[in-house]
Amino acid sequence: MQRHRKTNMNVHQKRQFAGRSQGPSNALRLEPQGSHNARSYDRYVALAQAELQAGDRVAAENYYQHAEHYFRMSSNREAT
Repeated sequence: MQRHRKTNMNVHQKRQFAGRSQGPSNALRLEPQGSHNARSYDRYVALAQAELQAGDRVAAENYYQHAEHYFRMSSNREAT
């Protein structure tokens, strides 16, 4: 019976790590960063609205803060 050294990385993480020997590269991204920010903004606004309808104002505020972060990130990206 062989013993394998345990690591904290799962198979998916190992696969990502193997392709990044010198840090993240823009060539590895499948979509522009601005598109990701806009999509994340829309997702968090939708989550916030759903929480408001469910009556959880605290969770809604949390999601709105996340949405604001992505809104600012996309605004900064467009300004530069």
